[in-house]
Amino acid sequence: MSGNSATKVMVIDDSNTIRRSAEIFLLQAGYQVVLAEDGFDALAKIADHQPDVIFVDIMMPRLDGYLTCSLIKKHAKFRSTPVVMLSSKDGLFDRARGRMVGSDQYLTKPFTKDTLIGAVNSFMNPEKVSS
Repeated sequence: MSGNSATKVMVIDDSNTIRRSAEIFLLQAGYQVVLAEDGFDALAKIADHQPDVIFVDIMMPRLDGYLTCSLIKKHAKFRSTPVVMLSSKDGLFDRARGRMVGSDQYLTKPFTKDTLIGAVNSFMNPEKVSS
């Protein structure tokens, strides 16, 4: 087990497939998982669950990933919570815009178990990760 069972990871994505695969990968690695279907759903759950790391899809209906990230980062309690943007395109513009709203990392979909767990671990064990 690489994960710490006390570590809680939230995955915000309107795709059921992405949510399910992320959940399976994270549970296998020993993390607690909170799933949300969109930004509104996530914002309602964040205060209750207080996740340690948040993955948010960029392209979502109603409240996109940029806005969701921005709202999370504006909240004093969650300002330092790492937010990883998920996108199906590996674009420079998306990365830059993600940084502008305060995201900490960017992951291209479809992700693998290794890239997903690697992203979580980079925030949980910063001293082990060389940049």
